[in-house]
Amino acid sequence: MPLDFRTFYATQSTYSDPGALADRYAVLPRDPAQLARMTRDLIVHRLEAGFYDHVHPTDRLHNDAETRYIDDILRILVDRNDAPLTQRREVGDRFVGTCRDFSLLHCSFLRHLGIPARIRSGFADYFSENGSGRFHGDHVVTEYWHDDRGWLLADSQLTDPVITDHWNIDFDPMDVPRDRFLVAGEAWQAIRTGGADPATFGLHPPEEGPFWGERFVAGNIRLDLAALNKVETLLWDVWSEDEGKPGEPLPERSRLFYDRVAPVVSGEVSFDAVRKLFAEDDILRTPPTVTCYAPFNGPGQVTLRPSSV
Repeated sequence: MPLDFRTFYATQSTYSDPGALADRYAVLPRDPAQLARMTRDLIVHRLEAGFYDHVHPTDRLHNDAETRYIDDILRILVDRNDAPLTQRREVGDRFVGTCRDFSLLHCSFLRHLGIPARIRSGFADYFSENGSGRFHGDHVVTEYWHDDRGWLLADSQLTDPVITDHWNIDFDPMDVPRDRFLVAGEAWQAIRTGGADPATFGLHPPEEGPFWGERFVAGNIRLDLAALNKVETLLWDVWSEDEGKPGEPLPERSRLFYDRVAPVVSGEVSFDAVRKLFAEDDILRTPPTVTCYAPFNGPGQVTLRPSSV
């Protein structure tokens, strides 16, 4: 009997499973928006300390976001404050993470309640200064299933007015417009066939470093395909990387390869197609060991927990 996509995405992955701390989920509300706000109140982004007049301790700034698995994130949270997860944490008690951690925790909550959910890797235009949309920044959101409307994008990082007011957010964080967040495959197509400037897609603009353009977007396609298969690695876990340095152009053969891959992870994604592509393509499939380019701790080889899917 073929695997139903709702069943697949309504169950935990190796990465989203709360493990021995699943009992902490007994207090979860069923409303996806409430779960998003819970997530927001348990995590603070590495780059958000200034919004809360706070200074992240160096060890947390360097190490928290290297935590791949939700059970380990929950252990860190409980160790800092043993209150129920529904209780808002002071900033100093929160997990110091990235967009991936917000999205994966929200996804974990949703899956625990049987709501199909997955994380999506792509590019948001709403973190540009004054909401100008000049740059599409590397970002991760949750995609969850709505029985009447299908898949919706949710950005739990935006559920705090402190954040939304700063970035002039003018949409519902539980229904992020598809033209404000482009999944990686759509970003690739925007560059290759839509005339978009590759310099406007990346971790940062070109003047701030080399992590932008076609090579960076291609890496996000690999991450997004893996996440669609419930392999939700760190954003700086790398495998099957094309030869060349960050910022250098991709060879033409690689461009043509991602021209074929991008449509599979764009638009109305075919569950069967993303499962087949990930299972059969050695370049795209996440191997047991990856290279982790940890921003603060430096590169190293990491063996991942065996995937449950």
